[in-house]
Amino acid sequence: QQDFHVTDPKPLPDAPEPATDAKARPEEARWSAPILSLARKASENLALGYGSALRSASLAGLVAKPGSGDSPAKTSARCHTMEERANLMNMMKLSIKILIQSALSLGRTLDSDFPPLQQFFVVLEHCLKHGLKVKKTFIGQNKSFFGPLELVEKLCPEASDIATSVKNLPELKTAVGRGRAWLYLALMQKKLADYLKILLDHKHLLSEFYEPDALMMEEEGAVIVGLLVGLNVIDANLCLKGEDLDSQVGVIDFSLYLKETQDSDGKQDGGITAVLDQKHYVEELNRHLSCTVADLQNKIDCLEKTNSKLQEELAAATDRIGSLQEEQQQLKQQNELIRERSEKSVEVTKEDTKVELDTYKQSRQGLDEMYSDVWKQLKEEKKIRLELQKELELQIGMKTEMEIAMKLLEKDTHEKQDTLVALRQQLEEVKAINLQMFHKSQNAECSLQQKTEAISSFEDKTNEMMSSMKQMEERLQQAEKARQAAEERCNKMKQELAGRLDTCRQQMSQLDSKCSTLEKELKSEKEQRQTLQKELHQEKDATTLLKTELQQMEGLKKELRKLQDEKQQLEKVCEEQEQALQEMGLHLSQSKLKMEDIKEVNKALKGHTWLKDDEATHCKQCEKEFSISRRKHHCRNCGDIFCNTCSSNELALPSYPKPVRVCDTCHTLLLQRCSSNSS
Repeated sequence: QQDFHVTDPKPLPDAPEPATDAKARPEEARWSAPILSLARKASENLALGYGSALRSASLAGLVAKPGSGDSPAKTSARCHTMEERANLMNMMKLSIKILIQSALSLGRTLDSDFPPLQQFFVVLEHCLKHGLKVKKTFIGQNKSFFGPLELVEKLCPEASDIATSVKNLPELKTAVGRGRAWLYLALMQKKLADYLKILLDHKHLLSEFYEPDALMMEEEGAVIVGLLVGLNVIDANLCLKGEDLDSQVGVIDFSLYLKETQDSDGKQDGGITAVLDQKHYVEELNRHLSCTVADLQNKIDCLEKTNSKLQEELAAATDRIGSLQEEQQQLKQQNELIRERSEKSVEVTKEDTKVELDTYKQSRQGLDEMYSDVWKQLKEEKKIRLELQKELELQIGMKTEMEIAMKLLEKDTHEKQDTLVALRQQLEEVKAINLQMFHKSQNAECSLQQKTEAISSFEDKTNEMMSSMKQMEERLQQAEKARQAAEERCNKMKQELAGRLDTCRQQMSQLDSKCSTLEKELKSEKEQRQTLQKELHQEKDATTLLKTELQQMEGLKKELRKLQDEKQQLEKVCEEQEQALQEMGLHLSQSKLKMEDIKEVNKALKGHTWLKDDEATHCKQCEKEFSISRRKHHCRNCGDIFCNTCSSNELALPSYPKPVRVCDTCHTLLLQRCSSNSS
């Protein structure tokens, strides 16, 4: 039995593909080459049962005779595609025949682990991928057989259940996995042949996905669909959950083909073909291993060079570390001297600032009290000034009214000259009233003198100002009452006498004198205000001096901060140097560990041999005999063969990019080695 593990089944390498796919997939080309050779040999060995591929194609009328205008390159390409189609059709016939025979002999439903069923799906994938067109997308080139299978949902509404179930599977991430799941579900429904027949009936839609000489576009596709009808006899129960269909490994058992060919043609020796095929397989493995060994040796050389460079860098780093340590000691001494000086200067400045702050606080409290008193006095004087301005406005209004009245009285003088004699008595009474008003004005002057005396003294100002305010309010009330009485009398005199013009003029002169006195009082108040402003300026000058002293203190604090920052920077430099040393040590230890791993890999490659499947009949660990249910599994570390229970572990090895199957003993040994390396 020969197992050819195909990571992702691709079209046969003889099919025309772009150059980019051939370069990007060397592993697929390497593994598909023995598969193609065995397929060709199987088709040649089946000459008695099915005939050769070219002969059957020519009998069916599929070979196109080259015309006069065809070039030899085109004719060779057509013959090549004809051979591919015939080979794939023969492989499909064989796989369907073996699957039906094995299923009928077992007499039960088939699982996904059944080898002939796996072989059938791999061959069917190759048939569906033959002649596929490459579609270019933003991500890259896409070549998948799931595109034509999606058309079945549009052409046949019964296939919508399969499409929805495939799309709802969260484990499927690629179009190849979805196509495989679709084939599994169609086989379980026993409608795989019906769905593919619907696709072949609509070849104008398939032309978007396949080349004109593809298998699905020619008559071989109809033959394969007819063969698939026989699979309706089989019952399959395939579980899609838990299986990795995106990166599934396709296993093709070519011993079945060899047995069939030996039964049909006993002359040819199947053992020779098996040995030759196994030889090709071993040569490919040897090439792969030689490539890996060469890569590992190159890596060892590179690591040795890097080790020598790192040792030189270590020596230079140790020298630098010694010089840096000396500089660090010198800097520490300088830091201590600077620290002592700065501490002394800070203590002196702190004591000076404390004394200055105490004096400043005491002076500031006195100044605040003085400022509050002066501010209160200013507010009171402002109120008084506003009241006086209001009185002046009222008097000015009275003056204008009196002027208007004077004009009216001048008109009436000519008419009321006869009544002057009778009004002389009333004039004397008015004179008495004027004398009373004069006395009142003298009293007001006395009160103003008292105000000036009250402003000169700071201690008794508030009480005197309040008393003077009360007196002024009483006098103003009296003056308002007198003004009202005078207005009433003036109205009476307007109605009765024309001779009151002289008295009104006298009152106007008195009012002018009062205005002049009030203006003098305002001037004196302005002078007092100017003196207060000068005192405020002096206080501001004192505060500016204190502010300059505070700025000097802040400059000293900034110098202290700069010294502290320099100290922190020096400490950071020391810490970074220590970290660099630690990192250099870690790099050296890691490089040593890598060297040990590579040496162990070389030892493993030289010491262990890959055991053949025919040589092992029992598990090496549990010593149980292998059967159909208990399959053989190779340990990727030691190369021996174990059962599934004894090799269920997976670990990442240096020669494999992904975690692979490992036996229990190798698993424990590798874990111990990893733990020792990590410690």
